[in-house]
Parts: sequence; C-alpha cells; structure tokens
Amino acid sequence: MINKHGFASDNNSGVHPAILQAIMEANQGHTLAYGEDMYTEKAKALFRELLGTDVEVFFVFNGTAANVLGLQAATQRHNAVICAETAHINVDECGAPERITGCKLLTVKTPDGKLTPSLVSTQMHGFGFQHHSQPKVISISQASELGTVYTPEEVKSLSDFAHSHGLYLHMDGTRITNAAVSQSCSLKEISGDAGVDVLSFGGTKNGLMYGEAVVFFNSSIAKDFMYTRKQDLQLASKMRFISAQFIAYLSNNQWATTARHSNQMARLLADKLRRFSAVKISQKVQVNEVLAIIPPEIIPELQKEYFFYIWDEATSEVRLMTSWDTTEEDIDRFTEILEKLLKKFNML
Repeated sequence: MINKHGFASDNNSGVHPAILQAIMEANQGHTLAYGEDMYTEKAKALFRELLGTDVEVFFVFNGTAANVLGLQAATQRHNAVICAETAHINVDECGAPERITGCKLLTVKTPDGKLTPSLVSTQMHGFGFQHHSQPKVISISQASELGTVYTPEEVKSLSDFAHSHGLYLHMDGTRITNAAVSQSCSLKEISGDAGVDVLSFGGTKNGLMYGEAVVFFNSSIAKDFMYTRKQDLQLASKMRFISAQFIAYLSNNQWATTARHSNQMARLLADKLRRFSAVKISQKVQVNEVLAIIPPEIIPELQKEYFFYIWDEATSEVRLMTSWDTTEEDIDRFTEILEKLLKKFNML
C-alpha cells in the first residue's frame, strides 16, 4: 500500500531535496573509500561543532546498528542493559541487541516511556553475584517510543545515577532533533552536557535517505570501535554518501527546520483530534507523534484512506506519526474523514 503522506511512520516519508542534492554533489569523480574522504571529515567536524570538540563519530547504515554497536562498545557479554519496557531496543529490533552484544535486557515498566533513577533502581541488584547478569548501561530513548521527551535535567539525573554506580548512559537518539526542537535547546544540552556517554544519532526519520551516527562523548568506550564496526558489517565502503547527507543535515540548521515542521504538524493534528469527544489523546504530544484512543469500529475504515498502526489493540490506541513533508492539507483531510466516520457510527 502506497500512501504519499500517511501517518504510519516518519520512516515512510521521502528524502528531503537538500539531502538528495548533497548526494548528487558527492557523486563526482573518485575519492578514497571507507571514510578516508573529505566528506566524512567535514561531517565529523560539523558533529564536533554541535556536540563538542572531543567527540568521536562513526557512521553506520541504520538505527538498529547504531544502537547495538554503541551498546556493544560499552559492555561485555556478561553485562545487562536497563531500558524501558517500550524501548525500541526491546520491542522493535528483533533481539539484535541481545544476540550481538550477548547482554541481557532488563526492562522497566513506565507510565510514559521514560526512565527515572527510582525506576532504574528496581533492576540495580545482583552485583558481584556470578549467576546474575551485571548491569552496565542504562539506555534511554530521546524521544521515547510514546513521543515523550527527557529534559536536560532528567537526563542529567540518570547520568549521575548511572555514573555513581559505575554504569554508562546510552541514548537512542533516533528522534533527538525533534526532542531538542521541542524544548528549544541545543543537541549538546540534551546529550553530552547532560552526561550521555554514547549516542545513537538519527537522521533517517527526519529527511535522510539512510545512515546514522554513533557518537561517543566518553572516548574510552570508543577505543576499539573501528574494529567493532567492521566486524559487525557496518563499515560502508562508499561512506561519502552517508557523510554528504549529514553535511547537508547539520548545516544551516536543516535538522531543526525539518524537525520543527514535523513537531508542529503533530500538535496541529492533536488539536484537531481533541475536537472529537470520542477520541482521547493518551500521551503528551511533544514531538512528531500522537498517541490517541479511537473507537475500534472507526479504525479499519480510517486505515483505508490513511494507513497508520495500532499501538495497543486492547485499548484501541493508535500511533500517528507526522513527517518533515506532512502538510496541513493531509491533516485536514484525515480529520474530515474521521468526522464523517464518527457521524456514520453516531459517535459525534
């Protein structure tokens, strides 16, 4: 099913014209492979301007790889990673974190997708006990899978907690740009400045074609990462085509422009949904995601026009994602169809 501007996922959107242009411009002549090129050096320099002069940056193909390899660098096989029950590494990565790192995921139930030191503390036991996986990393998602956002202060409280117990803090930043824009803060403020040790920096969901970055604020973890990336099949030979995208993405606040638009579209969608008494917004709308409870009779008919995913069948909760290319017309048409269906089922 093809939907030009649906609400299923921001992965479904196309590539931003500025990113396509950067790829085309990089497609000139020959250059050294495996990241030994001027595009990769420039992209890394831009990351250092935004995140700190001493960060280590490595490009990989996708978000799962960024998460898994970042965690692998910070752990040994007998370790455990503490994460929210709803975390992408637990729900949507097909067991790759556990298979490749060898670590156990220790999950925590949360009301809003966000961890706190008190919630994490429920898994902080068994240290020194040889029959128990040893916690080594706290992993948080920015933004969370429920569309909620950690403030810099919340991230700092988790990093302080982690470091005081000899743990690292990993951030799955697949939508970190949306999170930063939502709080009017810099990317550095909600990551490195708040004590994050390793960051999976996303771009695909915000206009890139493919490619993510693993950013190490704690350089000691990155010591052997070049070998890990190669051994785990994530060293791109023609890396310039990943790097060129990040040059365009990180220049002229392109990342903020696209993220701000998708966030605004989500808020607009939520505002229009709130007009219907039969629809309930079930989480804060902070980034480009709206979780809403819609009458189950309506959902199949609505999906025929605009496909989206059901988040929780038991409660009839759906997830609606906006993208950098979502338009007000898309939202108007979606809510018009919803209104007609609600009238049809006498729910207005």
